[in-house]
Amino acid sequence: MDEVYAWLVAAIILGFFVLRYWRAHRRQLAASQASAEHGALFSEGPKAQHPQIQTDGCIGCGACITVCPEGDVLGLVNGKAAIINGHKCIGHGLCAEECPVGAITMVMAKASASADLPRLTVEYETSVPNLFIAGELGGLALIKNAVNQGVACIDAVQQRIMRLRTAGDAADPNIYDVIVVGAGPAGISASLRATELGLSTLTLERESVGGTVAKYPRQKLVMTSPVDFPLYGRFRQLQLSKEDLLAFWSTVMGRADLNIHINEGVSALLKDGDGLFRVTSSKAEYRSRAVVLALGRAGTPRKLDVPGEELPHVFYRLIEADHYTAKNILIVGGGDSAVEAAMGLAHQQGNRVTLCYRGDRFSRLKDRNARRMEDHVQSRKIEVLYKSQPVEFRDGSVLINTDGHRLEIANDFVWIFAGGTSPSEFLKSMGIAFGATDLTEKPMMA
Repeated sequence: MDEVYAWLVAAIILGFFVLRYWRAHRRQLAASQASAEHGALFSEGPKAQHPQIQTDGCIGCGACITVCPEGDVLGLVNGKAAIINGHKCIGHGLCAEECPVGAITMVMAKASASADLPRLTVEYETSVPNLFIAGELGGLALIKNAVNQGVACIDAVQQRIMRLRTAGDAADPNIYDVIVVGAGPAGISASLRATELGLSTLTLERESVGGTVAKYPRQKLVMTSPVDFPLYGRFRQLQLSKEDLLAFWSTVMGRADLNIHINEGVSALLKDGDGLFRVTSSKAEYRSRAVVLALGRAGTPRKLDVPGEELPHVFYRLIEADHYTAKNILIVGGGDSAVEAAMGLAHQQGNRVTLCYRGDRFSRLKDRNARRMEDHVQSRKIEVLYKSQPVEFRDGSVLINTDGHRLEIANDFVWIFAGGTSPSEFLKSMGIAFGATDLTEKPMMA
């Protein structure tokens, strides 16, 4: 009898854990299915680098789901990992590293999704020979990948440099081996790698060193995994803030062997009949054997064409939120940049922040931003006006059309986050082809 009781107790305990697991699994499956339905409505799929899942090898352990910093990019569907919110993926690659059976490979987007991206080879070379693209302009939003691409471009130049240095120009000090356009993560890593390899290099940056990162709000997280910089080695912190990275780049700028010109944007880039590039900047014209374009994709901020948009208190980028206190502030937009700016400004003393968004809900936010924004709205730190858009900016107020009604609210400052005009026309003027890339569905280079 005691043995029967023992087996009964064991069965009850086992049944408890099985039931608990089954309920958790059902909740996770329901959440994944709901998120997948949402993604089908609001996501056009991955735009660049993303995980490719070998379903035959996937064991459904869910490790790839829990490790992703961006939230519900992946989910379990019918017991297998699947992409359910592809637009949120920015290519961390942690899912591939965490998969215990190696069923995930990081690949680039399909041709249909990359139609607005430059066509690149596996060496990140464009359709124009010896003209390379690294980082965000080629579809890589993640700093670690941009850094790696900058290095790969210079390695490709190094492999062919003896052929590029013809007998007539080999000793000409006015011809650079490579010109790097842009001094963000990809541009800086390319510049460091070129210096490390002894290539004559010039880096041109239209604003300041740091690129898009320099415009992030204070303390914004910009890297979530270690990254290797040429000449300096590895940053081993799993989290690195904007300030940490900009401090590092300030140290880089102090190197005597780097040739970086800031506040010097490039206006034209042409290739001569002799195979050399002519790079025209706002200050001079330069010649080089190869060029690496390490530009951002945002380009020029997109305007709304609303009356009063030219007023001095209307901005398109927020650099430091703590410069603004006790103000009536309007944020226009519903993406990550808009909500991050709104939350940053809401934390400054005395600010009254309103966010104006034409949609009826936020649909494309990173998971952590969505959670934080919900907390800010519930605590009334931020007021959100859905189905709304500004009609007129005025001195001291702004007129908003919200769900068919006109509303005038007090206002001191406006920030508009409506995206930017792509530098596509600039690239096409150089003869760069767009569309399907040779990186399509191929593993990304480390």
